[in-house]
Amino acid sequence: MTIENFLTLGMLIMLQIVLGIDNLLYISLASKNAAPEKQSMVRKLGVGLAIFLRIALLFILVKLIDFFQDPIFGIHAIDIFEGSFNIHSMIVFLGGGFIIYTAVKEIWHMISLEEHTNIEKQEKKQSTTKIIIMIVIMNVVFSFDSILSAIALTDVLWVQAVAIIAGGVLMIWLADKVSVFLQKNRMYEVLGLFILFLVGIMLLTEAGHLAHLHIFGSEIAAMNKTTFYFVLVILVLIDIVQGKYQKKLSKAKK
Repeated sequence: MTIENFLTLGMLIMLQIVLGIDNLLYISLASKNAAPEKQSMVRKLGVGLAIFLRIALLFILVKLIDFFQDPIFGIHAIDIFEGSFNIHSMIVFLGGGFIIYTAVKEIWHMISLEEHTNIEKQEKKQSTTKIIIMIVIMNVVFSFDSILSAIALTDVLWVQAVAIIAGGVLMIWLADKVSVFLQKNRMYEVLGLFILFLVGIMLLTEAGHLAHLHIFGSEIAAMNKTTFYFVLVILVLIDIVQGKYQKKLSKAKK
């Protein structure tokens, strides 16, 4: 155990937190479909199970990383659609598509005001097991970036494993706080859903980049984290300004 290992561990834990923000948002929105008294348990159990799967995935990627990156099949319709898909790109592609579907479905429910109450009641009856499974699956999808970053930064297995466990524990702690905040400030749910939609777009572009995807001759480039957080900040600022402007208009009307 050297000082360098501990410095790397600290860096990886910080990286886990940064890369886990989008995951926290999904967990918070997914868990609200469970019964109110079970929501905290769903979040903790979902992330807890995902930690074990992340560790298993770490061991698998360390041993079989080339297998995950090797192309499995390709599509070559020249100048229209070209790409070579591997396991990594397919998992990220499916995860991004599912997140976009989830965000669009929730946004549609919100604008269908007459049906919104009935839909919420139906969703509360969703199986707790089903919600936990979805949280675990999406947690694993989100974990690819953090695990690959851990492998890239160090080849010391205990540092990689401890960072993943520490990141998971912090996620369990923060998930309740994020969920409570969204429950107390329902107006931010729309913002959260559009951020989740943006996360789905980011994952799809990443999958396209991993698959070396070209559509009509143009290469799909991955949306980097800097761009993602810049757009996120802009969305938050718009929401804050819009909220204050609406309050001002309400006061003027009164």
